[in-house]
Amino acid sequence: MSQETRDETGTTADALEQWRAAERSVAVARRGTLAAKAAADAAQDAAEAASATAVAAKEALAAMALAETSAAKTAAAAKLSVQSAQADLADAMADEAMTDVDEAGAHRRYQTAAGRVAQRIEGEEREQR
Repeated sequence: MSQETRDETGTTADALEQWRAAERSVAVARRGTLAAKAAADAAQDAAEAASATAVAAKEALAAMALAETSAAKTAAAAKLSVQSAQADLADAMADEAMTDVDEAGAHRRYQTAAGRVAQRIEGEEREQR
């Protein structure tokens, strides 16, 4: 082998080693690029999710305010319903008291009438004896 061949062989071997090292570097760089892209995509997804969460939280807050307003209106309506029912109860109790008075008066009139009839019958029986 001549000196020139050795230099070429050494040069070829060195060039091959450099090429292999460059390929490894390219592969590492590609993996790094893929990892960076995946991280960027994940960050974008996280940002979109955070934005959607903020919108949902804002809408939930608005819904809560509407629910509170609705609950207050329902409570006010229930209070009016209770007051109305209490007034109806008071009226019913007053009506019952008046009918008790009417019934007692009718009972007294019946007893008076029945007593007159009994006295008349006794009187007629005395006359017949």
